[in-house]
Amino acid sequence: MTLTATTSHTVGPYYHIGLTWLNRENLTVGQTLGERVAITGQVVDGNGDVVNDAMLEVWQANAAGKYDHPEDEQDKPLDPHFEGFGRVPVDAEGRFRFTTIKPGTVEGLKGSTQAPHLVVLVFARGLVKHLLTRIYFEGEPANVDDPLLECVPAERRSTLLAKKDAAGVYQWDVILQGTEAETVFFDY
Repeated sequence: MTLTATTSHTVGPYYHIGLTWLNRENLTVGQTLGERVAITGQVVDGNGDVVNDAMLEVWQANAAGKYDHPEDEQDKPLDPHFEGFGRVPVDAEGRFRFTTIKPGTVEGLKGSTQAPHLVVLVFARGLVKHLLTRIYFEGEPANVDDPLLECVPAERRSTLLAKKDAAGVYQWDVILQGTEAETVFFDY
């Protein structure tokens, strides 16, 4: 008897079937409020091999720090021109690029403040469930007091920080497994 993986055993690449209409690499429109930023990177496995069928799903607050979601009850303005959601497939080299706005700070638990960040779900062939991580912005003063970043060992925090290059584009890679440089992923 042999056992074969079926669609119920992995999250990818089946998310491509019938869902490509959700792909959106530019989360902004002309009227979107806030500082526009481009984020680019590559998805690789622990050996450094390209993962060419990954999909990143991005969720974030607007420039004022409010999510376009009914459960966000903060007294902050919504931006009618920003949903804070996008799906970004990688290319044959595992590379991705998307444009969004830098989000504002959001409230955390017990009155804490979370630094500007993007929530990222990573889908790929071979994953039993998607992976959850965040992108923070290197040099952001609010990073110092972010309650989630404080939970991450100091030597691993850099895997969550997008770094601005000379052209003003933020660079952030996803390393799936096996090395000290592995991206920090969170349980949920």
